Amino acid sequence: MSIITDLFNTFFFQPIINLLVLIFKVLESVGLPGALGFAIILLTIIIRLLVWPFMAVQLKSAKKMADLKPKLDELKTKHGSDRQALAAAQMSLYKEHGVNPAGGCLPTLIQFPVLIALYQTILAFFEGNGGLEKINSNLYSTVLHLSNIPSPIFFGLNLADKPSPGPLLLVPIITAALTFLQSKMMTPSPVKQYPSDSPKEKKEKEGVGDSMSAVQSQMMYMMPVLIGFFAFQFPIGLALYWNVLTLVSIYQQHRISGWGGLDSWVKVIKR
Repeated sequence: MSIITDLFNTFFFQPIINLLVLIFKVLESVGLPGALGFAIILLTIIIRLLVWPFMAVQLKSAKKMADLKPKLDELKTKHGSDRQALAAAQMSLYKEHGVNPAGGCLPTLIQFPVLIALYQTILAFFEGNGGLEKINSNLYSTVLHLSNIPSPIFFGLNLADKPSPGPLLLVPIITAALTFLQSKMMTPSPVKQYPSDSPKEKKEKEGVGDSMSAVQSQMMYMMPVLIGFFAFQFPIGLALYWNVLTLVSIYQQHRISGWGGLDSWVKVIKR
């Protein structure tokens, strides 16, 4: 386990914490108020842009799979319980359209340690003297060492505080709302039905659609609630990081696959 921890610290945690301190010191040197808050925002954007190629692969793969969903449903109907024939037909379809079913897995796995390291880096700035020692012990140069924890004040908010009843309660609410929008945006299109479908095919597609809707609805509402709950438990600085991350993710996803599940909402707003 120590080897894994050492590798994680060497390739993920240390580079990110050094980058955050460097950004903070540059912003502090020009006298920018709320330098820590702006450093968190810039770091989040930079990291998200660095993992953009991996995210693009994941989103493109997911879009191709969603586009092939009707044809995959037709194959399931055609081959019935013949699993071997179905698997062969599916692989042939994937090959024909240049789709790798596992294409979105590797990019996701690559992003996880980066996001965990980013989370741990920001959290260290709100852990008092223990966090200061942790930060300085992982910096590459003594030039970057901090004599004390940077001021957590950002636009009148203390980023080290946890949300409490009152105006600060808006923070986890905003976090949950942004997460909901992203979840809604990622909702795939429903299974399409065609005039040529037999009654049996229509019934099967309706069953698949109902199952998908149930799963999507659960995820779309559960995730924002969970993320909002976590935002209520942790310092506001982490919610700032998460909100910026979500906004950048929404923008990047829109560039790749459009508004997705938000398309109907966007059309209503544009009217």
